[in-house]
Amino acid sequence: MDTAREIREFLATRRAKITPEQAGLPAFGNGNRRVPGLRREEVAMLAGVSVDYYVRLERGQLAGASEEVLDGLCRALRLDDAERSHLRDLAAAQRRRPARRTARRTGDSVPAGLKRVLQSMTGSPAFIRNGRLDILAVNDLGRALYAPLFTAPAPTPVNIARFQFLDPTSRGFFPDWNASVNTTVSLLRTEAGRAPGDTDLTGLIGELVTRSEEFRAAWARHNVRLHHTGRKAFRHPAIGEVTLYFDAMEMPAHPGLTLTTYSAERGTPDHDALMLLASWAATGQERADTRS
Repeated sequence: MDTAREIREFLATRRAKITPEQAGLPAFGNGNRRVPGLRREEVAMLAGVSVDYYVRLERGQLAGASEEVLDGLCRALRLDDAERSHLRDLAAAQRRRPARRTARRTGDSVPAGLKRVLQSMTGSPAFIRNGRLDILAVNDLGRALYAPLFTAPAPTPVNIARFQFLDPTSRGFFPDWNASVNTTVSLLRTEAGRAPGDTDLTGLIGELVTRSEEFRAAWARHNVRLHHTGRKAFRHPAIGEVTLYFDAMEMPAHPGLTLTTYSAERGTPDHDALMLLASWAATGQERADTRS
């Protein structure tokens, strides 16, 4: 990853999103503005640095920036928590030469103990993924929920981003496809800041940029996000449309791994659909056992 370019484009896109009014600046003369959002000199003033210094920062020279300068940029550009972390990840990446990382093979990086925990979660779909959105381990109900990803012909391990952008059936599986893929791109952009030396991630991004116009457009927006909890909708081929709560928990003892679980409130149609999914998964397993 070209870290200087990432810094340059990230700061420029954040600056373009902030209006003078949002920044608390006078509106006088704004009708003749030639740039969207704030000018560089306005960001410099808000961040408490010289214009020349801010120009150097926006050109990608972030390695020497102090914590005070980074804090000033975060305030001036009104960055949220995910954007603040991303800016610091980019600065840290520029300060060091990123170590080359090797590819993870399916399941190799998931300890046996975590796999046992995953399989013990019989009432909730769950899986463990890495930052590239490879599904490295999944329980039976999780495999049933994400059945289209596991039935589609694709490289292993199954990758959520590759399915969303390169498999046409994903548009039917995710009812709000646009929101879903924007989240996916934001997660990949966040991971790219954390792990600039991950050659597998770089390869995945290169593949998606080359093969998907939608990915190229979303990637160019430089959006990042933290993705811990919320609701996600699916249009499942066996149970129809269902919306589930999700919780994504990073594993501190196993850096780079995230456990994602899905659930529904009891007594709701979504919970009934989840029970139907469990029955469908069990029936499918029984058929597989009979054939073996």
